[in-house]
Amino acid sequence: MEKKIGLAVACLWCFAAGEAGAALSGDVPLRSAQDPATQWRLEDIFPDGDAWEKERDAVEALLPRLAGFSGRLGTSGTELLEALRQEDEIGERLGRVYAWAHMKSHEDTTDPGAQGRADRATLLSVKAASAGAFLAPEILALSPDVLEGFFRDVPALAPYRFALDRLQRVRDHVLPADQELLLAQMGQVAETPETVFSLLTNADLKFPRIQDEEGREVELSEERYGRLIFSPHRAVRRDAFLGLLTTYGGMKNTLAATLAGSVKKDVFFARARRYSSSLEASLFPGAIPEAVYTNAIKTVNDHLAPMHRYMTLKKKALSLDELHMYDLYVPLAPELRRDIPWEEAQRMVREALAPLGEPYVRELEKGFSAGWIDVYENKGKRHGAYSWGAYGVHPYVLLNYNGTLRDVFTLAHEMGHAMHRFFTQATQPVTYAGHSIFTAEVASVTNEILLLEYLLRTTSDRESRLYLLNYALEQIRTTVYRQMLFAEFELETHRRAEAGEALTPDVLSQIWRGLNERYYGPDVVVDPELEMEWGRIPHFYSAFYVYQYATGLAAAADLAQKILTEGPPAVERYLTFLKSGDSAYAIDLLRTAGVDMAGPEPLEAVARTFSTRLDELQALLEGN
Repeated sequence: MEKKIGLAVACLWCFAAGEAGAALSGDVPLRSAQDPATQWRLEDIFPDGDAWEKERDAVEALLPRLAGFSGRLGTSGTELLEALRQEDEIGERLGRVYAWAHMKSHEDTTDPGAQGRADRATLLSVKAASAGAFLAPEILALSPDVLEGFFRDVPALAPYRFALDRLQRVRDHVLPADQELLLAQMGQVAETPETVFSLLTNADLKFPRIQDEEGREVELSEERYGRLIFSPHRAVRRDAFLGLLTTYGGMKNTLAATLAGSVKKDVFFARARRYSSSLEASLFPGAIPEAVYTNAIKTVNDHLAPMHRYMTLKKKALSLDELHMYDLYVPLAPELRRDIPWEEAQRMVREALAPLGEPYVRELEKGFSAGWIDVYENKGKRHGAYSWGAYGVHPYVLLNYNGTLRDVFTLAHEMGHAMHRFFTQATQPVTYAGHSIFTAEVASVTNEILLLEYLLRTTSDRESRLYLLNYALEQIRTTVYRQMLFAEFELETHRRAEAGEALTPDVLSQIWRGLNERYYGPDVVVDPELEMEWGRIPHFYSAFYVYQYATGLAAAADLAQKILTEGPPAVERYLTFLKSGDSAYAIDLLRTAGVDMAGPEPLEAVARTFSTRLDELQALLEGN
C-alpha cells in the first residue's frame, strides 16, 4: 500500500527573509559562520553520514523480505498481518533515511555530496515502492468475506481496518501487480521536473545586485526578496520585483518545460489509474469531493468585490497614481517592531498559544530548546520555510528568520505543523502517523490566527492597529484569494494538458495575467514582468495542493474562534484532532473538531471577516 515518506509541509509565506536583527549585508553568510545553537540537530536522527549509510543499507536489505510475501497474502490473516508489519517497519526506517538526507541537502543545496545522498534516498524509496507494489493488488483481490474472516481470526489486524477500508475505496484504480510495479519504477523519473526546478531556482539562478533603503548594494535572493518587497521605499521594492522576475523570465522556456512536464506526469498517472481527470486522481483517495475544490473557487470568485475595494483603499492610502503589483505587500502602517530578537519571537508565540493549554505549551517549549529549528539563512540554504520529520524522532522546522513580525508569524505557522506531527506521532501507530494534505494546514494556520488575535487584544494605539488590521487583510489576501488564484491556475493548466494543448511560456503567462487581472480588479496594474511569476511557485509541482491553504485557513478561523470563546471543550476537541493523524478521512476529522468543510459556509465566513476588517481599517485611515 502507498506510504507517505518524509513529506515536508511548506509555509504559506513562500518567502521568509535574511539575517535576523540587522540590515542586509552585501553577501549571504556561510553556514559555518553561524551559531550551532540556532541550527537544527539532525544528529538526533543519525549522528553522521556513516550511520546514515549503514541504515540505508539495512533498509535496502529488508526489501526482499517484504517482496517475499508476494502471492501469500490470501493464504491467512497471519500472512497479511506480517506483510503489513514489514511494510510499516520499512516505512518507518526509510522515513528517517529519506528525511535526514533531504534536510541535510537543504542546509546547502550546492553541496554535491549532500545532493547525492538525497538522490540515493529517493532511489531507495522508489525501490521500496517497487518491493511493496504487490500489496494493494493482492489485498484488493481478496473478497470482502475473506478479509472479514481474517479480521475475525487475527484480532491483531484490527488497527489496520481503516487503512484497508481506505484501500478498498480505490479498488477500481489499482492496477494488476505487474503494472503497479511499472508505475512504482517510474517514481524517480516522475520526480525529475520538480528536481530540475528545485536545483535551478535554489542553486543555479543568479540574481542581480540592487540597492537597499540605505543605498547599499545587496545581492538579491528569494529570501531577501521577501524582505525587500515589503519596503516602504518604492524604488527598492520595484527593483526587487523587476530583478527577481526578470531573472525568471530569462529562463522562461526551461521553466515552462519543467512545469509542463510536471503537469503531464499528473495526467499520465491519472489516466494510468483510470481517473477521469488529474483533479479526481488527487482528491478521490482522500474522499474529498471534487465539488469542494470547484466550489471553493466559485465561492472566492463570488466574493472578489471586497478584494477590489481593498485594492482601491490601498491605492488611496499609499497616495499612488497607479497601484502596481510590487506595491501590494507594502504595509499601510509601519511594523509594530523591527529586528525582533529570536528569543522575543519565541516568547510572543508562547503567550499567543497559551489558550491551547499547558500540555501544548510544554511541548512547544521543548521544540524551541531541543534542536528542532534551523533558524537563519545561509549561503545555499533552501529558501522559504517548512516543517518535516520522521516517525520516532521529534519534528523539525526550517526557517530563514530575519527578525520581522512576518517571521514571527512564520514561526507560529511552522510550529503548528510541528506540534501537529508531535501529537500525532505520540498517539498514532506509524500507519496513521501522517496527515492528509487537506488537514495539514489547519494546525499551522490556527496558530497564526491565535497570534494575530493575541496581538490585536494587546495593542490599542492607532498605528499598531493599522498595521495589524492590514496584516489580517493580507493574511486572507495571500492565503485565500492568492492561493485560490493559484488553484484556478492549476485547474486550468491541467484541463488544457488533458485536452492535448501545449503549455508554452506564452500560454502559461496569458493564463497567469488573466487570473491576476480578475482577482485584483481594475485598480491594480498587472506589470508585464508578473506574467512570469508562475515560474517561481514550487507548490505547482505538487498538484492541487494550494487550495488547501484557503480551506485550511477557513477551518482554522472557525476552530480558533471556538478555542477563544468556548475554552476547554473546544481545546479538547482540537487536541483530539491533532492526535488523530490520518486515522480517518479529513472531512470527518474536521467535523469531529467542530467544523464542516463540505459546504461554502467557512469560506463565506472568511469573506465576511475580510469585509469587517476592511471596514475597521478604512475607519482608522479616515480618522473615524
